[in-house]
Formats: sequence, C-alpha cells, structure tokens
Amino acid sequence: MIKGSITKNLIRFAIPLFFGQLLQQLYNVVDSVVVGNVLGKEALAAVSTTGSLIFLMVGFINGLFMGNSVIIGKRYGAGDKVGVSIASHTGVAFAIVMGIVMTVWGYFFTPTLLKWMGTPADVMPSSVQYFKIYFLGGLGNILYSACCGVFQAMGDSRRPLYYLIVSTVLNTILDIAFVKFLGFGIGGAALATVIAQFVSAVLAFVKLTMVDGPHRIFISKLKMDRATLGKELRIGFPTGIQNSVIAIGNVVVQSNINAFGSVAMAGCGSYFKLEGFVFLPITCMCMALTTFVSQNLGAGEVKRVKKGSAIGCAIGVACAEIIGFIVFAYAPVLLRMFSSEAEVLAIGTIQARTESLFYCLLALSHCLAGIYRGAGKTTIPMIVMLSSWCLLRITYIIIIVRLIPVVNVIFWAYPLTWSVSSIVFIIYYFKGKWLKVAEI
Repeated sequence: MIKGSITKNLIRFAIPLFFGQLLQQLYNVVDSVVVGNVLGKEALAAVSTTGSLIFLMVGFINGLFMGNSVIIGKRYGAGDKVGVSIASHTGVAFAIVMGIVMTVWGYFFTPTLLKWMGTPADVMPSSVQYFKIYFLGGLGNILYSACCGVFQAMGDSRRPLYYLIVSTVLNTILDIAFVKFLGFGIGGAALATVIAQFVSAVLAFVKLTMVDGPHRIFISKLKMDRATLGKELRIGFPTGIQNSVIAIGNVVVQSNINAFGSVAMAGCGSYFKLEGFVFLPITCMCMALTTFVSQNLGAGEVKRVKKGSAIGCAIGVACAEIIGFIVFAYAPVLLRMFSSEAEVLAIGTIQARTESLFYCLLALSHCLAGIYRGAGKTTIPMIVMLSSWCLLRITYIIIIVRLIPVVNVIFWAYPLTWSVSSIVFIIYYFKGKWLKVAEI
C-alpha cells in the first residue's frame, strides 16, 4: 500500500475483500432462503429478528480488533517487524478470550435480549433456538475475524477469501441437508452456520502459524502484551462502541417493525438481507482505506494519504449509487430470493425504494470513517454515529411512529441520519486534524 499506483492498490485490495464479504453474507442469506422457503414466513421472521442482536455483539467485538489492524498496519509501514509480531500475537490471544466470553454471554442472555426487543410470542421460541445455537459459534466467528484482520493489515486480502469459499460451500450444503432433508428445523440452519464459522477460523489460524513474515503466529508465544493491548483498545474500543451504536439504532428500528407483525418483520428482514449485499462495495473500500491510511501514515507519506483518501471516497460513492439505482429498479425481483409471498414482497420493496437512492451518503460516511480509523482517530466516528445513527434515529422513530403509525415512515430514518453523518464527517475531513501521525 505504500508504493505504486494508489487506485490499483485500493482496487486490488478491495476486490478479494468484496468476494470474501459476499461469501460471508451468504451465511445468513442461505439461512433465510432455506428457512423462508422450507419453513415459512414465521420461521423467516424468527431468523430476521435475531439479525440486529447478532450485529450488536459481533460488531462490538470486531470493532475492538480494528485497533489491532491499525497498529499492525502502522508498524508494518514504519518497518517495525518486532512490533508487528507482538501486535499479531496480542490480537489473536485477545480474540480467543473474547470469543469464549461472547459465546457464554450470548447463549444465556438470549431470551432476555429478545424480550427487550419486543419479539412477538409466535416467533419467540424459534428466535431463541436460532440465537442460542448461533452463539455457540461465537469463538469461531471472532477468531476468524481477528486472523483476517492480521492478514488485511499486512495488505493481504486474498487468503481470507480462500477460506471463506470452503466454509460457505460447506454452510450451504449443511443448511440444505439439516433443514430440508433431515428436518432439524430452524436450529439446523444455525448449526450449519456454526460449523462453517469454525472451519474458516481454523483454516485462517493454521495459515497464520505457517506464513513467512513478521505476522506469523507461534502458539507458544500467544499472549497479550499489556502496552500493545492498551493501544489497540484505545483505538478499537471507540470503533466497537460505534458498531454497537449502529446496532442499537437498528434494534430500536427492529423493535418498532416487530410491532407491525410477522409480515412486516419478514418483509423488512428480506430487505436487510438484500441490503447486506448492497453494502459490500462500500464496506470493502472502507476497509481498504483503513489499511491504506494506516500503512502510509506509518511510513510518513502524508501527501499520499490525502490523495488516496480522495480516490477511495470517489470510488466508494460511485459504486454505491450505481447499485442504488439497480436496487430501486429491480427490488421486487431481488427480494423474491427470500420470499414469494405478495405481502412480504410489498413491504420489502417499499423499504428498498425508500432508501436505495441515498446509498451514496451511506458510502461517503463509511469511507470517511474508515479513513479516520486508519489514522487512529476512532473517537470522532464514534461520536458522530452515537449522535446521528443512534440518538437522532431513535428520536425520529419514537416521534414519527406515534404521529403516523405506518411502517413505511420508519424507513426514512436511514436517509435522514446518513445525511447528517456525511455533513459532519466532511467538515472534520477538511479541518485536517486527523492527519497528525499518532504514536504506534
């Protein structure tokens, strides 16, 4: 990332990320497709209502490891091989501990969390079953994310893709086998995902123990260096909070959607699955920018950082808007992957056509947040997301749903908050304070 064409580097790094993220999305999408078509809309609603909670917990943990990636990237850019090794071992060791904690916490608190969300009684048993089994794979999920973070911080986005190809194929086969042929029900879909997650985690971890580079993992050296962990948490904790803030806002949205019944839940759940694919180019460019900025700031290439940031944002925004037009035009066709019921398709299409033309704003916010994270300035994105994507979104929904009790008005919460965050991020960008090279 610190040499050669900026555009080519960003695109070459982002393309494997795109296919990797695409395969990762297939985990839950396969669940929804199989469950929705084999078990019906109630089961699909049960899977859909767990999505926000899963994102809440996994998003927080993954955000913590963003600090690890930034530290590794900066040390690599600065030529500090010993520092890269220490950061890599610290991040993986921390992932193992946090994976165990999340698994236990998620499993035992599932019923309470779903009750807080106002999950309807008719889907509660299925939601609890799916959520509990899903979180048995928490360790695999987090360990894989941490290992991939090490690869990506070093500029390698291809290896994680190879492992995901294997695990996604496995997840698809097991999903169909467990739900359709063996009759395991909704629990079978969750079990298939758990097995696939552990396979990808093992593959990524084993490869890290074999690579030739300063990021190689030695099992005998797996421990958390206190000073490095402190730096990683100072950078990663705000990102974890930011991810949680987004998820909390989504939980509130989901709770209000739940109040309109299982049809609304299934329709919105179908759209959110589709939206996961839509965001892939945005997410990948955001991740590419984080690695680009961290490595180049570590190398002291401030001018290159400025130029790369502008190029990355332009690519991300353009891709997002092109996809937005496609979603707007073909929403009913795309949503049919998840359900063929007319009422479910109608709700999903309305939400898609309300939000899709504003994807450019979402892309701009995410790309700028990725730039700031790469620079180690994670507090600003956290504050902006807390203010706009959580507090403003929640306030809007609470007020507007009482005034106009129609599910359609909930959908406008997203374009509104994307607009606000984009404006604030642009102002901070041109002030230039984020370019100050922090201690690594």
